[in-house]
Amino acid sequence: MTYLEFEKPLAEIEGKAEELRALARKNEEMDVEKEAKALDKKADTMLRDLYKDLSAWRKCQVARHPERPHCRDYIDQLFTEYTPLAGDRNFADDHAVMGGLARLNDRPVMVIGHEKGHDTTSRIERNFGMARPEGYRKAVRLMDMAARFGLPVVALIDTPGAYPGKGAEERGQSEAIARSTEKCLQIGVPLISVIIGEGGSGGAVAFATGDRVAMLEHSVYSVISPEGCASILWKDAEKMREAAEALRLTAQDLKKLGVIDRIIKEPMGGAQRDASAAITSVGAEIELMLGELDGLKPADLIAARRKKFLDIGTKGLAA
Repeated sequence: MTYLEFEKPLAEIEGKAEELRALARKNEEMDVEKEAKALDKKADTMLRDLYKDLSAWRKCQVARHPERPHCRDYIDQLFTEYTPLAGDRNFADDHAVMGGLARLNDRPVMVIGHEKGHDTTSRIERNFGMARPEGYRKAVRLMDMAARFGLPVVALIDTPGAYPGKGAEERGQSEAIARSTEKCLQIGVPLISVIIGEGGSGGAVAFATGDRVAMLEHSVYSVISPEGCASILWKDAEKMREAAEALRLTAQDLKKLGVIDRIIKEPMGGAQRDASAAITSVGAEIELMLGELDGLKPADLIAARRKKFLDIGTKGLAA
């Protein structure tokens, strides 16, 4: 288990419990289970206290946890008959974006998502989930295919933002993001978007302009990272805690503001503590959201989706 900075006291207690059990495994005559269980109970209480009321900055840390389940994990557990589709038919295949045909409880769907990777090699290959233009053009191609065959689209968002490199800009990064966002608004099939970790800027909006937008309890969604915001506003990246609060980037804030539709509860201590349970919860919510959209005509889906996003930020203006 990798512990976050604010979880260090918890790490000490859980570490002591594991040390006791390790000693008992080496010496069968030792009986330490009573002491270990007492430490377990203390750790459980501390975990609940730590996660009872997380600050915005701590939620950012949890959303970025290296052991949090990523798109690949969701696809492996929730979907069957997954057939990956690659390339934008123009330049290259972007490994930061993965997607393809699959079945969700025997329902044919198109699944698209950002993949960050789990270790150094895969993170470099996936560019830490930061997509280049070809990634967004691949997504547009897959959404077009889904619309052609009447397949719902499930988008799993987990990115710090689109890749800002020179090559990406030369190949039309902003145009590719805009085209992907536009395509989300145009397709006449249900589009379900779930932010499973970080939802960073336009790189996230390009997949998150859906009929239903959900967030995991400790995920974040914002126009810029707290560090980037602090560097611009305060000229000091260390002001990221203040920036995180000001950005209103938590699922709870965004639900109140009407930016997202629902919050998906995570296991105590975050999705990284019980990835399978977190993934199961997301799968159940996706099925519920798809059920809400069953039977709607393409024109009605498109009209309602456009209205949904045009209405964001208008609450209370009439008064």
